[in-house]
Amino acid sequence: MSFKIPIVSVIMNCHNGAKYLKESILSLNAQTYKNWELIFFNNCSNDKSEEIIRGFKSKKIRYFFSNKKLKLYHARNLAIKKARGKFISFLDTDDKWCKDKLKLQLDFFKKNKDFNVVYSNYFLLDERKNIQKIFFKDKLPSGLVSQKLLNKYVVGILTVMIKRNIFRKNKFNQSFEIIGDFDLFLNLSRKYKFGCIQKPLAFYRDHFDNFSKKTNLYLKELRKWLLKNEKRLVFEGYDLSKFKFFMLKLKIKNFLSYVGIY
Repeated sequence: MSFKIPIVSVIMNCHNGAKYLKESILSLNAQTYKNWELIFFNNCSNDKSEEIIRGFKSKKIRYFFSNKKLKLYHARNLAIKKARGKFISFLDTDDKWCKDKLKLQLDFFKKNKDFNVVYSNYFLLDERKNIQKIFFKDKLPSGLVSQKLLNKYVVGILTVMIKRNIFRKNKFNQSFEIIGDFDLFLNLSRKYKFGCIQKPLAFYRDHFDNFSKKTNLYLKELRKWLLKNEKRLVFEGYDLSKFKFFMLKLKIKNFLSYVGIY
């Protein structure tokens, strides 16, 4: 039997992600589209992550291990280099996908040759309140979406499928710890058309351990990003007023939470 090159390479970076890992892998195995590979990049885990992933005993899973803990976006870049598929998708160890996620996105690319990225809405799984809800209620943008993403950022990395050749000249900024996906996809949106599937195709798990809950670091990285990019974006004609207002609201919310009011 000849080797079949996978069409989709799924990137999963893992540092001590054992708690939800099995559930995430099962959602990948349940995909109606089967021609995929999983690039599992174990970022120096010391829990049962390796035991769980090896327990699946699947030839579709390619396992890699780092002997030292790397920053997330450095690890993402290294994992992408291992990919063999024509398309790249991202699935974190605490998230999961709807079973038709890959199929619907590949169908989109077949019908829309001039698009390079496709994303979707997604569900929020709120463990603290034990509820599930659609994350974005309004229609999400498609096409040249840079300004709309600056107004309201809606691209969840767990929903993205992107042509692999894009990564020949574009990488995650490894200096970031939280906003590396925002930085990359915002930059890509200035050069490429983004497609959107409005229905939710993934589940984002909101729990106490979420890295994005480190609001102080989040604000620090957003300020760093703005300082680096503001002049260029304004020169190109972008309006940053709503983005700055979002940062202000986040700062106020963080302060109120700190003093115990929010």
